[in-house]
Amino acid sequence: MSSHGRSSSRTFLAGLGAASLVIALFVAGCGNTTMSGTTTTGQNTGEAFVVGTDAPVASVVSFSATIQSIDALASDGTSVSLVSGNPTIDFARYNGLQTLVDANDVPADTYTQISVTFASATVGYLQTGSGAPTIQTLPVSFTTPTVTATLTNPLVVAQTGPVGIRMDFRLDKSIQTSGGQIVVSNGDVVVDPTVDITAVGPSAPGAYIDEFDAGVVNPTLSTQSFSIQGPHGRQWTINVNGNTEWDNGEGLSDLTSTSIVQISGVLDKADSTIDADEVAILSQDGFYAGGLVTYVQPGSGNDSDFQLYVRGTLPASGDGVTLGQIAQVDLTGQEKFFIYWMHNRFTQFLFNPSTLLAGQHVSVGGTLAGAANGQALSVKRVVLRNWGFNGTIVPGSINSGDGSFQMQVNGFAGVLIPQTVTVYTASGTSFRDGFSGVSDVSSATTVRVVGLLIKDPTSGDSVILARYVDDMD
Repeated sequence: MSSHGRSSSRTFLAGLGAASLVIALFVAGCGNTTMSGTTTTGQNTGEAFVVGTDAPVASVVSFSATIQSIDALASDGTSVSLVSGNPTIDFARYNGLQTLVDANDVPADTYTQISVTFASATVGYLQTGSGAPTIQTLPVSFTTPTVTATLTNPLVVAQTGPVGIRMDFRLDKSIQTSGGQIVVSNGDVVVDPTVDITAVGPSAPGAYIDEFDAGVVNPTLSTQSFSIQGPHGRQWTINVNGNTEWDNGEGLSDLTSTSIVQISGVLDKADSTIDADEVAILSQDGFYAGGLVTYVQPGSGNDSDFQLYVRGTLPASGDGVTLGQIAQVDLTGQEKFFIYWMHNRFTQFLFNPSTLLAGQHVSVGGTLAGAANGQALSVKRVVLRNWGFNGTIVPGSINSGDGSFQMQVNGFAGVLIPQTVTVYTASGTSFRDGFSGVSDVSSATTVRVVGLLIKDPTSGDSVILARYVDDMD
């Protein structure tokens, strides 16, 4: 179990009001690992990893960047690469969550600077004005493709265990905006890259792998481990044990060669494997898509379909499902609905075909074939997941007694969630970037809440169960 702050038992919050009942669960992380280690021979080496996250612009729905290089520089001028190949990452997809970019064996040394060079990037953003909002995608023009940062605490690579860097791409400080809209020059979005880079150990909160979706290659029951292959084709070994929690009542014996899983955890201190805190089977049929629900048919009863803005898929593409576009998801009533990190009898009560909401971050697993609509995705599993919601605090709404406050969601999600939402925190909620508790929220104007968007089972209002609360001022 990691020292990320995860409790050994799930903590519930009951927020009672005159017309509302919300049951909230402390939820921790999920992650995205993309590469296995490479080895440098002939000298002492240690493992160095790269974790990425972002602080987005409210109107940005995607920022897909191809990394040309990430180099660690020693004081004597020695330079070593921390990544293999040229990974492409949609930083806006991980709004408030962390993903593992890469991990490799590099020469043991003390590195004082990190240099990041971007090869290219595209921005998907919400275009508002007359008529319905639309999503526009444009290429990026970097003012400089390379960012070099001097580490406050050096990266000390040794044979004793993995260390790494946390790379926070501050899109909110990098993308030029005017009046809330992206500034476009000669057909390009101008980006002056601002990247906060810090050295972290494997047990530090900044090294936790929050979101990793990958296909299973080989489950090995006798050793309590299995292999996965991520979106860039690299393989990792995932370790599970008695403390690993499995969603939907499943376990290691349920994994097959067509399973796609979501994993949360940390890099093992002894080798290049990942110790899993949590595992969920997103699909048993070799395909999954994840993103934001953009439309649910108004009215009561179970929904027969919904629309999904697709942020991620495995495999990379398929008929009717394209990254950065909206797909239709057909429901038959036979799907399994569950919530990542929630293992109790309330899961079906809080998330089911009648409680779908526009603005929820979900994964759907199934097959592209067999849908009643040839352009729709026929699914067997729908999983509610954490995501970051940026917004403005409603003055006077902080209630320290029940750990709640209200916010107006901004940007793309704000179009989907136009009403004010109540945010509930619990003992497991982490307050970051200067916050230490819900009472501190009153001093801020804008925040990011990473958590689960659900429908209050009593009032029907949209509420967010907070895992992280970040000061965005």
